[in-house]
Amino acid sequence: MDDTQQEITSLVGREVYSNNGVFVGEVEDLRLNVDGQTVTGLALGSLNTELFEAEARSASGVIVPYRWVRAAGDVILINDVVERVRNADEDEEELIA
Repeated sequence: MDDTQQEITSLVGREVYSNNGVFVGEVEDLRLNVDGQTVTGLALGSLNTELFEAEARSASGVIVPYRWVRAAGDVILINDVVERVRNADEDEEELIA
């Protein structure tokens, strides 16, 4: 990823997509390591209800580890880990039913 420095507040309000193009949510806040002066996570709101049904219904957000970020520009791209975790949970539910 590009190491160009930018204002961390510029990330707030950006839409987050998986690298497969699936909308994940919108950045509402950042989790910081003040001692290390690094961003450690993105606090997302306006979540994709298909990925985060319970969290979206309860109006709570999720924090995505910053190490999942692949690129940050007009939108933020993250690894498709969120999709894979959600799909694995759904597969388990189908096996139980």
